[in-house]
Amino acid sequence: MPLVSMKEMLEEAKKNNYGVGQFNLNNLEYAQAILQAAQEENSPVILGVSEGAARYMGGFKVVVKMVEALMEEYGTTVPVAIHLDHGSSFEKCAEAIHAGFTSVMIDGSHYPLEENIALTKKVVELAHIHGVSVEAELGRIGGQEDDLVVDDAEAAYAIPAECERLVNETGVDCFAPALGSVHGPYKGEPNLGFDRMEEVFNLVNVPLVLHGGTGIPTKDIQRALSLGTSKINVNTENQIAQAKRVREVLAEQPEQYDPRKYLGPGRDAIKETVIGKMREFGSSNKA
Repeated sequence: MPLVSMKEMLEEAKKNNYGVGQFNLNNLEYAQAILQAAQEENSPVILGVSEGAARYMGGFKVVVKMVEALMEEYGTTVPVAIHLDHGSSFEKCAEAIHAGFTSVMIDGSHYPLEENIALTKKVVELAHIHGVSVEAELGRIGGQEDDLVVDDAEAAYAIPAECERLVNETGVDCFAPALGSVHGPYKGEPNLGFDRMEEVFNLVNVPLVLHGGTGIPTKDIQRALSLGTSKINVNTENQIAQAKRVREVLAEQPEQYDPRKYLGPGRDAIKETVIGKMREFGSSNKA
């Protein structure tokens, strides 16, 4: 099955109150684990790729070719989107689109509203010509993800009226309002703004995106899903699970040097984590 955009899978999720996970790629093992999990769970899936991770793996084209080759080898039949996570500019989004990405996020959240709208609109115009879906962000989501760092003082909740304006004027396919989630591990209990989430969803009526899905309790995930959240991003939890398993293997086998013998179990840990998330988000058997 060829790669697809996020639009249809997220609209379906919104209609039926479940979430599709975006699981970020960091190397080959992540792509293998996530695709295997999606096929076994019969779940749609979004493969998130940050600019830094793309550089690490050899560039946007390398990532697309790797994913497409794995899907061919695995006989993947579930919907798979490959999505640029936190695209920093129109140029980077265009580069990803022309490399074969089927979805992009343009993160203009650090710009004033007018500039964010203008930038996002420009990306949407190009993306939609190519059948590529677009995610935008408003407000500032705290924490660190790859090249993106937002400290607690800079983090800001999205303003509902501004959200409505951005979505209406740009025509984005899904929308990530900053509502209290963070990238990376939480330092305390997550405090999501559910009232504002509901207000934003009622104004914009496009699938909402929850960044920083690691460490959010299941009850909060379920509530977010009931309030229009249809895409949940997970990366840190997979990284922690993989690193833990690799450490365990190397502690048990200190003389081990074959990367397949420790990265393989690490890959299995990622797969287990992704399967658990798909079941929690309700996307299993929704492909």
